[in-house]
Amino acid sequence: MILGLKPRDRVLVVPPHPDDETLGAGGTIARLTAEGIEVHVLAVICYALPRWGQPASTEQRREEFEAACDALGVAGRGIAWADDERARHLEAHLSELVRLIEDGPDLSLNALRPAALLMPGTGAVHQEHQLVHRACYAAARPSGTARHSPDIVLGFEGPEDYTWGTSPEHRPVLVDITDSAPAKDKALGCYRREMRDAAHPRSAERIWAIDAARAASLGTERAEAFSVYRMAW
Repeated sequence: MILGLKPRDRVLVVPPHPDDETLGAGGTIARLTAEGIEVHVLAVICYALPRWGQPASTEQRREEFEAACDALGVAGRGIAWADDERARHLEAHLSELVRLIEDGPDLSLNALRPAALLMPGTGAVHQEHQLVHRACYAAARPSGTARHSPDIVLGFEGPEDYTWGTSPEHRPVLVDITDSAPAKDKALGCYRREMRDAAHPRSAERIWAIDAARAASLGTERAEAFSVYRMAW
């Protein structure tokens, strides 16, 4: 049993962009789905801008996202704002994003009634990650019976956040992903255009090293870390 979740429980993951679900929580997602827990992913924004000096295509990012979700065993998946002006001016549409996460038609807290929400952590270094964190935090607020509020709310981080972000005491939850790491690596391979060379935090070598460093305190090979915003039983 992982995080106290049971088979057929649901988890909603809200990454800022397609690939952040894999970079931040890919091993955990794969472990959850392997244990019979239904994981849904709502990526918030995707728009075509040159990446690392290469041309970019929203359709290609969507295909990569679909392939990565398949590798991780994700059930429902979608991109909220693809090639949408709201994606380029996210701060101006935060209230709309909060409502979408709260009560969107398919991939939302009210539609799925998930037991857990995984979202970007507080210490994200990228502005869009910080904004998606704010929207998720507001959407998951305690609200009585007015809307669904998951019992578990955790924050994940990207490789850049690990090297230039919050201190380890702000990430007290560790998930052993040793057995599910091959699925994470396969999903990372779906995003080849987003990965960098070995000197960059967003490289397979550095991601493996970050996972290994987190796993050292567990005595295992690889692990992912999460900040806790709510853990209720």
